[in-house]
Amino acid sequence: METDDHTVRVTVRGIYATAVTKRLLDANYDVVQASPVIRERFDADFDAVYNNVTVSTTDDHQGVGIHGTESAVRSIADVLTSCGRDTLAWDDTTPPGVIFTAQITDTKGSGALCALIPAAKTDIETETETESELSDVDITDESVAEGYLPYDDTDEYIEQGDIMTVQSHRSIPPWNDTTQQADSVVGTTFRADGGLATLIQGREDITVDTYDDEAARELAGMVELIDTDLPTGWGIEWNHAATQASLTALESGLDRAIERAEMISDGTATKESISTGRWLWFGRESRFALDDIRRNVVTTIHGHHRIKAAGETASAGVDLAEALCGDAGNVSITETNEFPFEVVTQQFGPTEGDRVELYHGKPEGHAFSLGQGEVTDWDADGSIEVTRRISGHGSGTYDALGTPRESGDTAVTKVREGRWWYPTVYRSRDGDHKGTYVNICTPVECFPDSVRYVDLHVDVIKYPDGTVERVDDDELNTAVTAGHIPSALAKKAKSVASSLERALEK
Repeated sequence: METDDHTVRVTVRGIYATAVTKRLLDANYDVVQASPVIRERFDADFDAVYNNVTVSTTDDHQGVGIHGTESAVRSIADVLTSCGRDTLAWDDTTPPGVIFTAQITDTKGSGALCALIPAAKTDIETETETESELSDVDITDESVAEGYLPYDDTDEYIEQGDIMTVQSHRSIPPWNDTTQQADSVVGTTFRADGGLATLIQGREDITVDTYDDEAARELAGMVELIDTDLPTGWGIEWNHAATQASLTALESGLDRAIERAEMISDGTATKESISTGRWLWFGRESRFALDDIRRNVVTTIHGHHRIKAAGETASAGVDLAEALCGDAGNVSITETNEFPFEVVTQQFGPTEGDRVELYHGKPEGHAFSLGQGEVTDWDADGSIEVTRRISGHGSGTYDALGTPRESGDTAVTKVREGRWWYPTVYRSRDGDHKGTYVNICTPVECFPDSVRYVDLHVDVIKYPDGTVERVDDDELNTAVTAGHIPSALAKKAKSVASSLERALEK
């Protein structure tokens, strides 16, 4: 596929790779640098040329990050969000490779937090007049994001208030609250990624990021044939795909990296010229839709992506089950429409006695824990009960209910895998009912250490006196207008809320 007169070349990695590759090939995109597993599954040769877009599974397996040229990122995101109505998308404010001006806001044990704004057009190799002028200015009000700078990623001594130029090395999904709750891990060593080769400032050597030593030696020999002048002070790191590339492809990839390195050095590198990004979070329905796509390529058990999203151990279990299923020629396991909740949770959790977090996602992209509780009941039909005990002095009231929040209260939450809602019943230390709050959300998923979903704003509550009220429709409507919730998803949320309202009023 072409966008803005440039061929879009996509590299896909992670647990969704087979399904995403199939989806993109069907939409006429060029998939390049495919892994050996993907080449085998599709029985096809994929070009080993530089890519300008990557689709990579997030570390927590909840979704994917799409990074590359802006128009291509947008078009690919549209293709993948159409997989299911509970796929949600957000812009990445700190795509890898982008340069920022940073002001240190806080220092931690192993790194510093910093406010990030798009870098000024300055020479990054020396302290510039612009940076000197900024040294007494507080830029935090203008910041577009927050970065985390590990001390190991800078040679400079850092103090609160310092101004420096940094590069995003690894951006973090908005729903992930790790790494000091920053949007990106940044550093003061600059990299220019060309899709096959990456130039790294401050290095003079040539390295190959591959597990194949013989291929690395062959590549080193081929590189000697490339007649290209490297920018002074930049070394080369070739990726593994380069070991399979032609000399022409190597030249193109290196030229692209050099072009980016020169833009970084002369201060003309903008966010648009380096990279843009979108984060896609896959809801439960979308994971099952990706199962269907993958099943057109290779044996796929029902719930493949849902189980793999639970972590590395569960992922390995799925691979084993499918390998045995395929070798035996028995695909009956793929033909059932029932998610094997009992088998999965008995093997990986959660079951009675385990502790889980209630991980509350928001349509704006962020997420937070409602607290950790004990699984006090479990059923093979997909239901679990999580009991949280309110500790401390207690203060305020329960959201929307208005009843006092007090130490010794209990919050009993009953969720069911795949359901679009769940109730939480609040009771006092003496067992008095303080109200019931029914949250409408994307289909619930019960992972080994967390219950996950995205809140859809509208909720139904039942007061201690039995009165039922539906709340926050206005917030749902605002989210639709802002583009945070697709209209089809909002329609489903309103339908669920109406049904619950009628049921609770009986």
